[in-house]
Amino acid sequence: MLITLEETVELIRKGRLLHIAADDTLLRQLPKGKWIGGTTPYFISEEGGIFTKDRLFVNEIDYAEEAKIAAYGKYNIFQIVEECYDNGLTMLIMPFGSEVVAKYAKEAPEVEELLLHPTIGWVAGADLENGGEIKVYNGENGESYTDKAVVMYLKLPEGKNAMVNLVNIFTDDKTDPIIRFNDNELSATKCTVNGQEVNFAEYIEKKRIDVKMPLVADYNGSYINTSIKGVENGTVGFYAPVFRNVEYRFAAHVEDYVENFQKSIAAAGAKNPVFSCNCILNYLYGDLNGKKLPPFTGPITFGEVAYQLINQTLVYCEILG
Repeated sequence: MLITLEETVELIRKGRLLHIAADDTLLRQLPKGKWIGGTTPYFISEEGGIFTKDRLFVNEIDYAEEAKIAAYGKYNIFQIVEECYDNGLTMLIMPFGSEVVAKYAKEAPEVEELLLHPTIGWVAGADLENGGEIKVYNGENGESYTDKAVVMYLKLPEGKNAMVNLVNIFTDDKTDPIIRFNDNELSATKCTVNGQEVNFAEYIEKKRIDVKMPLVADYNGSYINTSIKGVENGTVGFYAPVFRNVEYRFAAHVEDYVENFQKSIAAAGAKNPVFSCNCILNYLYGDLNGKKLPPFTGPITFGEVAYQLINQTLVYCEILG
């Protein structure tokens, strides 16, 4: 729910367990309490997509038996698999451009224990036009960070379990060339296309590829996106890393972003998501300002976490049982 600063402060003072997203000018005014937060001024609300620095998006967490909050840097971020509840949900927020994001992005797919514990979250950002502070907050001690992740561990009641899922409107064309990379990297100069080494930036330019379309990898029928951040000085940058020994293709062109989202949301069949977030690239390329995406509301983010870091995706969680 998108609410005022005064309403948010009241919930905190009542001792409610909260996940909060807002511009830093609001987050820094919040009192200590049982909450974690991250910066963004973009949201999908019940009224539709919106840019605002005057209100906060608040998830009230009323489905957990217990909760604990922690913060981690790049050297110990994967302690999250050791300190989570056996039957629980791990929710994390990381600041865009930080070393902890890079560490998590590159190594999470190789941490097998992550798949045993439902893990969801997002990457905090700021106003794309005017900038601003990019931070995450541990509301329990009142500290904010530009270089750490904040984590909320939620213990679920017996008989309940968390289901992490995603909505992705992109697929590939199996007739397109296969692209491979040599390492787990957030940028690339070279790659192989159908086994032949090429300069990746030159390949994109020569083929006139629309870089609004992400690279996609088919993981047994589930597509994972890697979005293009930009091309500079012959190097292609990514919002999430590419991985060695993974087959990529560019996503097939999407004619109508919003229509495809609506169809994909309907196909997902989510009934009562307790958390969702949606990528800033979807917000921009899909012109989601003012558009409703029921039943999903939440922050517009600069990276989404569904176990690993992904892009151009809507991520959500339901509590089942």
